[in-house]
Amino acid sequence: MRGKRVVMALCGILAVTLWSTAGWAGPESDPLKPRVPDAERGDARKMKSPIAVTPEILAKGKELYEGKGTCANCHHPEGTGDGAGGMLLTPGPRNFTNCKFHKKRNDGELFWIVKNGSPGTGMPALVKGNIITEEEAWQIIAYERTFCKDE
Repeated sequence: MRGKRVVMALCGILAVTLWSTAGWAGPESDPLKPRVPDAERGDARKMKSPIAVTPEILAKGKELYEGKGTCANCHHPEGTGDGAGGMLLTPGPRNFTNCKFHKKRNDGELFWIVKNGSPGTGMPALVKGNIITEEEAWQIIAYERTFCKDE
């Protein structure tokens, strides 16, 4: 009887997983599309990170990305945009391993998104939502940039 319950539970989990990801198209299909509203993009692009990137900052950013900031839930611990939570989102999360994305979006734009959320996506406002501080947002962004390795 116990074996039958385990098999039924596993089948249920598999069914829910397949159902919930059936319509998922993968990480965001247009990673170069800006997410900061047009009216605010100019000011966002003028922002510069107030922190110097050091090994300590990157370690703190990684800790926040994987923990308190909850980034890894959707963007994946490796930054590939296919984390478990992201499978429920349309569009899918950004793939931070895409170096073209990093070249196109500056730190101010990324900060704006982490602070305010990303309109039209499932990305929440982490700073305005009191999940992380502004300083922690900059640390996460510094770490996020490390996912681009090939260019």
